[in-house]
Amino acid sequence: MIRILIADDHAVVRQGLKQILEDDDEINVVAEYANGTDALNWLLKHDCDIALIDIAMPGMNGIDLLKKLHKEKPQLPVLVLSIYAEDQYAVRLIKAGAAGYLTKECAPIAVVEAVRRVASGKRYISPAVVEMLANEAGDLHEEFPHKTLSDREYQIFLLLASARTATEIANDLGLSVKTVSTYRSRILEKMHLRNNSELMHYAIENYLVQPSPPRSTGIDNPKPGEQEPRNGKLFFRRLSKH
Repeated sequence: MIRILIADDHAVVRQGLKQILEDDDEINVVAEYANGTDALNWLLKHDCDIALIDIAMPGMNGIDLLKKLHKEKPQLPVLVLSIYAEDQYAVRLIKAGAAGYLTKECAPIAVVEAVRRVASGKRYISPAVVEMLANEAGDLHEEFPHKTLSDREYQIFLLLASARTATEIANDLGLSVKTVSTYRSRILEKMHLRNNSELMHYAIENYLVQPSPPRSTGIDNPKPGEQEPRNGKLFFRRLSKH
């Protein structure tokens, strides 16, 4: 039996993941938490086979949780499931010790496959991430400015580049607006940028973010006569939006 802890701040995502994973008779979700602090406290006192964690959580986020677990329980495989695209975080987190990286756009079957692979002692890395890792290893030219940022700085950099306000970022990460503003100043200084406009331009130019699509006014319904599959990709994508 593969015992899993889930850490994600959205209850509907945790419920969906639990349903998807426990459809497999050999997988059991033994704990679930909405933030990294509670997840870490449980993991320091109990054992499981895999920690399946999100990146963006209030308080201790997934990046900090991964670092803590890598130090305190280095034998515990950590699988990251995030809304962020692979080219934004995957390489950074794999290098930090993650056993695998999935986006919330993936099909449910991919989550089960990743869990099984990681539980067997292997890593779950997509061909795209393998190529990114290879490109970084062979990259001999000057390092890109964004690669000089710490993990927390990089996280806030991406949020700023996605047109999030300091107040929104503070609420998402459980920080004060003043702290976010301090990080912003540090990021601009390290990257030799003058303002948010230049920061956003840099991120888009280097394919780190994409212009935000128009927001939907509601949940799309299947076309007439079309039944949405319970275990299909669309089902999991909708869960991840909440």
